[in-house]
Amino acid sequence: MGVDLRKLSVLQVLPELNMGGVERATVEMAQALVEQGHQSHVLSAGGRLVSTLQAQGSHHHCLAVGRKSLHTCLLIGRVRTLLRALAPDLIHVRSRLPAWMIHAALRGVTPRPALVSTVHGAYSVSAYSRIMTRADRVIAVSDFIRRYILSNYPATAPERIELIPDGVCPRQFPRGHRPDPAWLAAWRQEWPGLQGRRLVTLPARLSPRKGPEQFIEVLARLRATQPDIHGVIAGAAQPRRQRYLRRLQARIAAQGLGEAITFIGGREDIREVMAVSDVVLSLSRAPEAFGRTALEALSLGVAVVAFDHGGISEILGQLLPAGLVPCGDTGAVCRQVLDFLHNPPVIPENTTLTLEASLRRTLALYQHTVADAARAVAR
Repeated sequence: MGVDLRKLSVLQVLPELNMGGVERATVEMAQALVEQGHQSHVLSAGGRLVSTLQAQGSHHHCLAVGRKSLHTCLLIGRVRTLLRALAPDLIHVRSRLPAWMIHAALRGVTPRPALVSTVHGAYSVSAYSRIMTRADRVIAVSDFIRRYILSNYPATAPERIELIPDGVCPRQFPRGHRPDPAWLAAWRQEWPGLQGRRLVTLPARLSPRKGPEQFIEVLARLRATQPDIHGVIAGAAQPRRQRYLRRLQARIAAQGLGEAITFIGGREDIREVMAVSDVVLSLSRAPEAFGRTALEALSLGVAVVAFDHGGISEILGQLLPAGLVPCGDTGAVCRQVLDFLHNPPVIPENTTLTLEASLRRTLALYQHTVADAARAVAR
């Protein structure tokens, strides 16, 4: 990483360790800590990524600190006991309810660990959300989030906010990546209707916020003149979204698009799916805090068309400005998709929004925050 940190004990806290941007960021940070010789601990309700975390050398502590229930408050004493046993140098909170739990548990804990938070989203503005600004240092994952904090929580001193964008490892998402023959064979067998088609992909969980209705509208327009275009929606439908999935399927059928749009569900192999796509879309109705999936696609060399707002504006502004279209303008999305299909853009190499840079800056922030806390105690 290039940063010689004093050996630290760091505890990251989040609701669970299933798939998602916050979860991936936690596991990546934990691995970096272990590789640098630090002690890495994670507190969550568990999930699919626990085994990965532990295989890397981190310690996982299982408590449901993110469950929105009055019973969660009963865990404060157990969290306090854990903090006293671990005596971490620094705690990194990544979600609102776990942050409240940590603040409550820290009462009576001495010496108090240094505290860092990451604002991973433009949360609803409230006293509940304000907890994320009450750490010693606050990480904003994009300039959009930095401005959100300053605008909505003006009591937050600007010097306490550290802009550290998320990043992508170019080795994990290499330019021009092609899936191996075994994967391609399995893909063709699973989805024979996609073969020989130009694929326009929406990699997003099934939620109205992520724009699947807009995606259906885009595909209807595209197919009117380009029948070889096929739409792929790569995202899981959570149990509470099954009715929403059925509504989307009914809408697709009603528009005669049943042979033009395929739901492939949540994917562990999203890199391969994007690599075989011709264009990737980001159609979120609300601004994204960052837009990591779009950055992954661009790192692979795949063109992205996205609504021009939030953190994704910053990503495409650096790497593919032509891919930004006015928010909600599905006609502009169609025109830009067709332009990219007919004139594939040259996407510059991503040299700034890298995982290595993000981890290096976060590790340095840990060091500085712990040092500042030690000086404050000494005074």
